Amino acid sequence: MKSVRLGKTEFLVSEVGFGGIPIIPLGFEAAVSVIRHCFNRGITFFDTANMYGDSEKKIGHALETVRDKTILATKTLKRDAEGAAKHLALSLENLRTDCIDLYQLHNISAKAELKEVLAPGGAYEAVIRARSEGKVKFIGFTSHDIVTSIEACRSGYFSTVQIPFNFIEHDPAAELFKIAGALDMGIIAMKPLGGGLLDRADLCFRFLQQYPHVVPIPGLSSLKEVDEVIGFYSSPKPLSENDYEQIERIRSELGKVFCHRCGYCIPCEQKVDIPGVMIFRSMVARRLAPSRVIQMVKPAMESAENCIECGECSEKCPYGLPIPELLKENLALFKAYQDSPKG
Repeated sequence: MKSVRLGKTEFLVSEVGFGGIPIIPLGFEAAVSVIRHCFNRGITFFDTANMYGDSEKKIGHALETVRDKTILATKTLKRDAEGAAKHLALSLENLRTDCIDLYQLHNISAKAELKEVLAPGGAYEAVIRARSEGKVKFIGFTSHDIVTSIEACRSGYFSTVQIPFNFIEHDPAAELFKIAGALDMGIIAMKPLGGGLLDRADLCFRFLQQYPHVVPIPGLSSLKEVDEVIGFYSSPKPLSENDYEQIERIRSELGKVFCHRCGYCIPCEQKVDIPGVMIFRSMVARRLAPSRVIQMVKPAMESAENCIECGECSEKCPYGLPIPELLKENLALFKAYQDSPKG
């Protein structure tokens, strides 16, 4: 696998990395097996976060013996220095290392949040202190908002930016990537498969290969998935005219307002399976058998009946989606779909 220079960090990382969310539900040994398989197949960049369950522990255990050959990145959602310092200490323990290569401030998706972490007593203060103590090498941030990301890049405080990027969410390429590139910042693409929304992995990674300076970090939860993704890089193939037509078809079917399945909206106090409800449109768009669609989404749709429209989910959504409205809309569509002859 080719190596990519991660901006001003000067780290040489594999051209595709590893995202740590999907190993959360795996058993410990199964997760360790997947992680080690990734390394053995050439992946050297591993990204996780303090909030990703036991993902850090699994990665730390799996890579302890090859730590000097890997680049580890993790994150904190804390906005204050004290909270960030505690998270960082825990991450060092979980990852079984005395220094984290890239420590990121997680989900800085509003200007107020950026101001908060950079203010005296903010999270950045703790990470800078840790860097001076040799516990962190470089500092980055993650975001779901382009405007905030541009401001964070221009602040000069960060070495990398991580943002969703795929053939549906391709807006970062227009301005953000140019600004980050001019500042020699490393660019990391989360959700290369749209958070699991896009099932044409071949199109997803061939689209991303047009941006060789961007390092995608797909979430991989099986040996088969690892081999499939690496196969796209072992034998790269440019997008054809038909591929572009397929991409445009998928874009038009999903529209601009859709759930990115980031999970920030859950848990819901009313036990509503929000991502499970919001994925209904994409299930239909995939042209699965109606009986299969109903079977897969019915439990989630039944949970939507519990929504009291409190709005807490919308406040937590980094994309600003009107979730209660979309829940009602998807539930109504599901009922009509279920009652239709094809259902």
